[in-house]
Amino acid sequence: QPHGRATMVVRLRLARFGRKNRPFYRIVAIDSRKPRQGRALDLVGTYDPIASRDGVKEVRLNVERIKYWMAVGAQPSDTVARLLGNAGLLPRLPYRYSPTKATPKAKREFSTVAWAAARAGAGAATGGGGAAGG
Repeated sequence: QPHGRATMVVRLRLARFGRKNRPFYRIVAIDSRKPRQGRALDLVGTYDPIASRDGVKEVRLNVERIKYWMAVGAQPSDTVARLLGNAGLLPRLPYRYSPTKATPKAKREFSTVAWAAARAGAGAATGGGGAAGG
């Protein structure tokens, strides 16, 4: 820390634009302590998550600037890291598969319905304790 200055942690993250129910994001380099809509250091790309008619979600990247910011230590957010991985600028992140979310709630082994039924069964088996059973 020369001259007593604190080093700034730069993040590559999304800044939301667009309108209600129609998001559009700018990929920006920004100080990590700034708010989402804070003044960015650099605009390095855009991301439109709403697929066009042909099913393409548009991502535009300024590869030269992204490589510069990564070289000086900028950390991408999870979403930006995923986008950069899809573009081939970073190693692809492992796919997060959640098998419990893929199954319907009623059929999950530890669903709230099964938990409530098990709890009700346990309460009846122990004599129905609780406030009303006294």
